[in-house]
Amino acid sequence: MYLENVNGPGDIKKLQISELQGLADEVRETLIRKLSATGGHVGSNLGVVEMTVALHYAFESPKDKLVWDVSHQCYPHKILTGRKEAYTDPAHYKDVTGFTNPAESEHDLFCVGHTSTSVSLALGLAKGRDACGGTEHIVAVIGDGALSGGEALEGLNYAGEYGGRLMLVINDNEQSVAENHGGLYKNLADLRESGGNCTTNLFRGFGLDYEYLEDGHDIEKLIALFERGKKSERPIVLHVHTVKGKGLPYALDNREDWHSRGPFNIEDGYPKGGYPVYDTTIHDSLAELLTKDESAIVLTAGTPRALGFVGEDRERWAKTGRFVDVGIAEENALAMASGVAGYGACAVFGVYAPFVQRAYDQISHDLCLNCNPATILVLLPGVYGMKSSTHLGLCDIQMLSHIPNLVYLSPSCKEEYRQMLRYATTQKKHPTAIRVPVRFYESGVEDTADYSILNKAKVISRGSGACIIAVGSLIKMAEEIAASYKKETDKDVTVVNPVFLTGVDEELLESLKADHSLVVTLEDGELDGGYGQRIASYYGADPMKVRCFGISKRFHSDFNADELLAENGISVENIKEIIKSNT
Repeated sequence: MYLENVNGPGDIKKLQISELQGLADEVRETLIRKLSATGGHVGSNLGVVEMTVALHYAFESPKDKLVWDVSHQCYPHKILTGRKEAYTDPAHYKDVTGFTNPAESEHDLFCVGHTSTSVSLALGLAKGRDACGGTEHIVAVIGDGALSGGEALEGLNYAGEYGGRLMLVINDNEQSVAENHGGLYKNLADLRESGGNCTTNLFRGFGLDYEYLEDGHDIEKLIALFERGKKSERPIVLHVHTVKGKGLPYALDNREDWHSRGPFNIEDGYPKGGYPVYDTTIHDSLAELLTKDESAIVLTAGTPRALGFVGEDRERWAKTGRFVDVGIAEENALAMASGVAGYGACAVFGVYAPFVQRAYDQISHDLCLNCNPATILVLLPGVYGMKSSTHLGLCDIQMLSHIPNLVYLSPSCKEEYRQMLRYATTQKKHPTAIRVPVRFYESGVEDTADYSILNKAKVISRGSGACIIAVGSLIKMAEEIAASYKKETDKDVTVVNPVFLTGVDEELLESLKADHSLVVTLEDGELDGGYGQRIASYYGADPMKVRCFGISKRFHSDFNADELLAENGISVENIKEIIKSNT
């Protein structure tokens, strides 16, 4: 009734305020229908429907600039800014990404998929506006755990000094991906309980003006709040209390599970295709570590489920002080891990590969420069990990393998992972990172390797003529190539699992010169600056041919992993033909 006539923010302004809740209800119903079919970020988007309607009623996008933090709460914004067909028509469901994207619309200012950036981005826009004589409003929408990130606090710190017009909307839904942690969120709770009037106010402490709204789903009150905010000539925080998952009872009951979800049945929330079976290898290995080593501390930055810690199990270990969630603050977690290890205790930090880059300085400077023996578990690395351009783990090898003192290990199976974790958490000589494979299989063979012998590769099979060196998940493909080549030619090729990504097995590489003329490297991350080029560099002065295969240097998005590998030449048939034509 309403949504069909809304093709942009201007159409919202044609409605009476009394009609806007009807529009919001239709947007919420549209979201639920699409998300039930495709999956996506459920709770965060359902919780900002009314806020988004009010923002677009009060402001004039794209003249006024709206910056969405994390932007996994931008679906209602997309529906209201000319992209509703991507949410109403199944044939167009894939027309838009899950995050703001300037390539889609002039109403999206930045590609944003990581947390805590909106205040800084908005400050930059405000400074640019001031320098160019602009008059538009600049609004940053931040929340859903994003305030725990260091960049958000850095932005707030400068905002307190900046004297111009800037509006910061705090979407306080009492939740991050998991539950919130830290003193900052204690202050948000105190502000909620006091109606914004408690003695301690973090935002006023930064020198910002402040106003609180308890009901973040009352559109009329939201519009009035934003209109008052527009009159401010200096930075102002509008603290809005919302409900994550509003409109879906089961999303309200379990906000962590429904932060992001695959396709589901609307009537009961049951996953289409049934509940997934989660691999417990990481959790079990860490629980064993915590049980056996009383000095062990496991850290996460807002993603405890990534390590398999949920429910009562998580609460039990958190109460001991040895399972620590620092919020969405990877920098803090890495520096803490270095401190734990520097004291002599055992520290393990688990982090998704796309978020490693947020803590690069802490890994390099605070951890590796000090050579403290903490362990980093790099989760969802490579092409089989996350697949949005905002959430890529294709450059973890480049980032980590070149840092002095760090040993980066790449297991190909569960047995190797367990042995590597035992090694990493018991040795005291250097920091260690483990590239945990996405395709995690049980080989059935216990790993007894001594990983204190640095850079020692594993020869899976020995042949002559050609050698395939495959990183982690691609070991299986390398074995398939060797088997297929053997079947066709009756010749064996050598297959090597390099194990160490921070160095090369020089003894092995030298030995290959005797009866090999070709080395093929396979990696499921970006090719440029990756592991294969380390091998090519080693053979630079030799007649050995080296063919390196990895992923092209682009912000790939919404891809099929196997198809992307094949597009970059990584397939059984292509590599087999290369071996045939070069040996």
